[in-house]
Amino acid sequence: MRQTMVRTLSTVGLGAILGMTGLFAAQAQAQEQYLPSLVYRTGPYAPGGIGIADGISDYITLINERDGGINGVRIELEECETGYETDRGVECYERLKDRGSGATVVAPWSTGIAYALIPRAREDGITLHTQNYGRADAAYGPVLDWVFTVPGTYWSNTTVMMQYIADEAGGWDNLSGKTIVHAYHDSAYGREPIPLLRDYAEEYGFKLEEMAISPPGVEQSSVWTQIRRIQPDWISLYGWGVMTPTAIRTAASMGIDRERMIGSIYSGQGDSVEPAGDAAKGYKAVNIHGPGSDYGVYDDLQEHVYDAGLAAGDEDRHGTIAYNRGLLNAAYIVEAWRQAQEEFGEGEVMNREQTNWAWNQLTITEERTAELGMEGLMPPVNVTCRDHEGGGLALIQQWDGEQWNALTEFMEPDRDRVEPMYRESAEAFAEDNGIPIKDCD
Repeated sequence: MRQTMVRTLSTVGLGAILGMTGLFAAQAQAQEQYLPSLVYRTGPYAPGGIGIADGISDYITLINERDGGINGVRIELEECETGYETDRGVECYERLKDRGSGATVVAPWSTGIAYALIPRAREDGITLHTQNYGRADAAYGPVLDWVFTVPGTYWSNTTVMMQYIADEAGGWDNLSGKTIVHAYHDSAYGREPIPLLRDYAEEYGFKLEEMAISPPGVEQSSVWTQIRRIQPDWISLYGWGVMTPTAIRTAASMGIDRERMIGSIYSGQGDSVEPAGDAAKGYKAVNIHGPGSDYGVYDDLQEHVYDAGLAAGDEDRHGTIAYNRGLLNAAYIVEAWRQAQEEFGEGEVMNREQTNWAWNQLTITEERTAELGMEGLMPPVNVTCRDHEGGGLALIQQWDGEQWNALTEFMEPDRDRVEPMYRESAEAFAEDNGIPIKDCD
């Protein structure tokens, strides 16, 4: 009996010791804020995905190496490869959501993955940052209060594009009788701006032609033959991956003016124009941030990341549109955690509720963008309970054959037009899915 009791007590003692060891390990691990990073370094869209992933990784490395983390809390970044496939994205989310200190925010980097994760993230209390992609109506915070589209949406981007076209035409009244073609990747992404374009066409009297292009879009001759026959005044191009340079080359071969073509933000990266060669000169696109690398943050990256041999990828991607997009994404996430710490405790790991609180009032002024070394690169944002895109600023850029150049300053979207559309769509989504509508007043 005594021997049995000793063995039992020994087992209990060992268990207690192991339990305490595990507790101490968990506490030590909890000093790092965990950030899962869903990436697509492989697959048909990898040329853009690699740059985004590198930008995210290098910015997190900068925060850890230059600042020692956020008020001493280092960030643990873990990548998971999705190949831009929805099922793999969901698998990554489920596998990583409870790792480390626990995921509090996830960036899906795919409209399809974003749609699939919205109900899961709501159940888990995890914030989704769908940076200018996914459901545009997520900008309406009273319904999708755990999803943020900072700094904009395809809809607000479209209003900036239309304002530019109207300015070039000499005013909105001069659009009457003109023709605009929307050539789009035949997916949820490409179809996103169609309701808005139809609304503009009805109000201002121009003809809208909708031309779907089946992905991946390696053969588009028949579509562009139709577009040449239409002779549009402007073309909205929502391409992705190989579709965009193929569209530009094919349009050029048929004598279509590329200066009259304006791409979406994902038709305005390096991989959108470089494969098209000289055919891409003059082509334009919407962007949610500044192009190039002439920003203070790059000096810090050079000193603390590149020169230290800690860069995630090749230096030829630094300053590209995709890389800058990754920097922007990581900076928003870091600033949200920083502002959460100001409210709930500096030097502490933020949980899901605290992280979501910060995103619901994320404010980055123009002065703060300068402090971050991102003035001109990052648009100021002001997120509220009602506005989850934070303002929707965007600009128009143009490819000169070697680099992108900003044609405009950051422009305000037509909020009077998009906000009622956000609300109507979001409230229909709420009704279909039994989601209570938050009272932001």
